[in-house]
Amino acid sequence: MTPVNRWTLEDAERYLLSLELFGMRFGLDRMRRLMTTLDQPERRFGTIHVVGTNGKSSTVRMTAAILQRHGLRAGAYLSPHLVSFTERIRVDDIDLEPDAFARAVARAAHAAELVNRSASEDDHVTQFEALTAAAFVELAAREVDVAVIEAGLGGRYDATSVIPSRVQVLTNVGLEHTRWLGPTIRDIAREKLAVVRDGGILVVGADLHPDAAEEAELAAERHGARLIVAPADPGVEVAAPGTYQRRNFALARAAAEAYLGALDAEAVRTAAASVVVPGRMQVVGHEPLTVLDGAHNPAGIAALAESLPSVTAGRRLVAVVSVLDDKDAAEMLRALLPHCETVVFTRNHSPRALPPATLASLASQLDGPPSVVEADPRRALERARELAGAGGVVLATGSIYLVADLLRPAGQRSASIL
Repeated sequence: MTPVNRWTLEDAERYLLSLELFGMRFGLDRMRRLMTTLDQPERRFGTIHVVGTNGKSSTVRMTAAILQRHGLRAGAYLSPHLVSFTERIRVDDIDLEPDAFARAVARAAHAAELVNRSASEDDHVTQFEALTAAAFVELAAREVDVAVIEAGLGGRYDATSVIPSRVQVLTNVGLEHTRWLGPTIRDIAREKLAVVRDGGILVVGADLHPDAAEEAELAAERHGARLIVAPADPGVEVAAPGTYQRRNFALARAAAEAYLGALDAEAVRTAAASVVVPGRMQVVGHEPLTVLDGAHNPAGIAALAESLPSVTAGRRLVAVVSVLDDKDAAEMLRALLPHCETVVFTRNHSPRALPPATLASLASQLDGPPSVVEADPRRALERARELAGAGGVVLATGSIYLVADLLRPAGQRSASIL
């Protein structure tokens, strides 16, 4: 293995991508052993833990921004990324530098090697565990005061759950990853709410499903935690476009207030005016207006659809759509198609992407608008821009993988966004 201080970003990415072969394994034992090997970096700063189905990354960025505007050195750990793994670790609203990221991953890799020596081959450290360990190592090294940590999947057995968080945040709960988290909203809520700590503060979104809201009350009671329901409106103008981002900022404001106590109104306004969220209602072109949004499940598409009238303002909308095979594509299309004059179905780089022809057939069964099939995402976007015309609007959505494909520089190989 290359010495820790000589790893490059390419070395770090190569190592992380090699771990994809081992897939995903639930359980916290490996992560706890990693933390012990690394001298418990996750205990050297305050933490806010964000779980939920949608809106986690936006809420993390917004919460960290509010905390920073209050004079704290604020870190953030996010997933997934769009173009580079370095996007996942942020300090004071800036992505980690490639060299620093490489060093952090190298340290995590060395610790993983030690942990793996005493483990069976089917119980080695996973990619997400190595990434999370690298994040905690670097956030501790940067001496952040507080870090806002996004859970990867679920909560109970997610690698991020080793943090002793003071505040826990539940954005919302939808039917996703039912194979791992359970078949109902209540089951999934329980898995996510397992991150609530004794004596903690649990902050939840205003639009929780009734079953999830009930589980939140039970979790707070069980752990002697204070339960805060965020308002639906943040009370300030929010730069990030989309109605759903106003709800996310309201939740972030409540989370920051739970951590700090009283907030400074001007600091909150400054944060709201400055936060941008890559891949969410991101404008990448004009004439026609071209927007990318990583909504990738029914609830996400529904939230996106709610914001579309303010984006299109009566102009024709052509959508570029790709969906993974583990999503409810029919429900997603049912929410999106009524807003579209034409749809271009494509395939993103994930091996789990549904064939474009399958999506086109499904759209036809739903009495959708005329559609076109173009397998290559970039050509699909260009075709949509032609169909929309200079005065129209193009929206690419349905999968974070699709957004990543369209944001990645031409010719750059795809990297995992697990």
